[in-house]
Amino acid sequence: MSLQIALRKKASALTALVTAAAIALTPFSTAHAQAKGPPVLRDTETEQLLREYTRPILRAAGLEKQNIQMVILNDGSFNAFVADGRRIFVNYGAILQSETPNQIIGVLAHETGHLAGGHLSKLREQLAAAQTQMIIAMLLGAGAIAAGSTQRGTGNNGLANVGAAAMSAPQEVIRRSLLSYQRQQEENADRAGVRFLTATQQSPKGMYETFKRFTSESLFAARGADPYLQSHPMPAERVAALQEFASSSPYWSKKDDPALQLRHDMVRAKISAFMERPETVYRRYPLSNDSMPARYARAISTYLHGDLRSALAQIDALIQVQPSNPYFYEVRGQALLESGKAAEAIAPLRKAAALSNNSPLIEMLLGQALVGTDNKAYTDDAVRILRAAVAREPEAILGYSQLAMAYGRKGDYAEADLASAQAAYLRGDNKTARELATRAKTRFAVGTPGWVKADDIVAAKPPRN
Repeated sequence: MSLQIALRKKASALTALVTAAAIALTPFSTAHAQAKGPPVLRDTETEQLLREYTRPILRAAGLEKQNIQMVILNDGSFNAFVADGRRIFVNYGAILQSETPNQIIGVLAHETGHLAGGHLSKLREQLAAAQTQMIIAMLLGAGAIAAGSTQRGTGNNGLANVGAAAMSAPQEVIRRSLLSYQRQQEENADRAGVRFLTATQQSPKGMYETFKRFTSESLFAARGADPYLQSHPMPAERVAALQEFASSSPYWSKKDDPALQLRHDMVRAKISAFMERPETVYRRYPLSNDSMPARYARAISTYLHGDLRSALAQIDALIQVQPSNPYFYEVRGQALLESGKAAEAIAPLRKAAALSNNSPLIEMLLGQALVGTDNKAYTDDAVRILRAAVAREPEAILGYSQLAMAYGRKGDYAEADLASAQAAYLRGDNKTARELATRAKTRFAVGTPGWVKADDIVAAKPPRN
């Protein structure tokens, strides 16, 4: 029994090692954060731009029909990674720090290379094989220790020493093997990303520029490091190989389209305004800067920090320049809504929803404004809009919570309880979700769609940590 415990501890240590390595391999509302998992930022404008960045790359990689989602994390560091086969995670810091579309597109192409290569599933296979090897080696080593201990009375414990070495040595060998495997995956993802960019007639220069920038920042940290203990290739070697491969692309010197550069700069300005301190925003976008991104950033920052009248004047000036930009109307409506002026927020949010092809996130803001007026004449409209929004965004807590309020105002308490239960479940409050769903079941006729949904929540088991 003690041997089994020891083996489990050793295996657990190995699992922790390779799990950490796997995380290292996987090199933010502005709207509404999710309650489960990592802190997620939602913003229609930013998400739409990222989808447009990735769509041609996914097509080139043969992943267009896989419904790969872009997830923005609330983290200011420069990072992007894949943690499953369905999503590419991007820190808002990676977007903010990418000066050109091509730079963030290059990073997304690299991550697509991981998805196309099936690197995560292959890594899991490597981890399983490594753990098996580790357990076998430990069994052999433990056997040698046991055999050596029976001979200690004769003064011969050499076999026991050999057994102890046999238990410790495999960890290092297996660790080096796994890290070497990960380095190869990174190199393969680099090359695949360049191929996807070339296939879509985009420059791989942005990928090279980004990796080169971080190479110079990591060279000092890597100085004197054992290259065989690095989960990624040694920076200088990796960037040199990338440059040689990427510079051969016929699109190496191709520049980003000016209209795309402007959209990229507008999103960066928006992220800065929502996520950075006002003094930082004004250092980035001083009053002397009269560009659209600078005006956008200052308008948002102004409303966030209390000067609604000035913010609305700045937003209206932006709308005069781009009267078909849905996100200017969205910001105007959001500013009014968050300032307690729900009725005034309805018109700009309706306009934003229409211009954005009924974006569900914007529809949820519109539903919130309709509910927030306390005008029962808006109730049916709010229910209709919010039901459509949550049908397209079934994990949005705001949509369900506002829908519950709208149903409650309408006197439909069965649907109100169900929507509240769904919101609680998404927040991770399983106890409240079950209580509300149980009550909803008593209000619905048995077997109706509402009853079935409530029953599903009652029967759902909380996810294991």
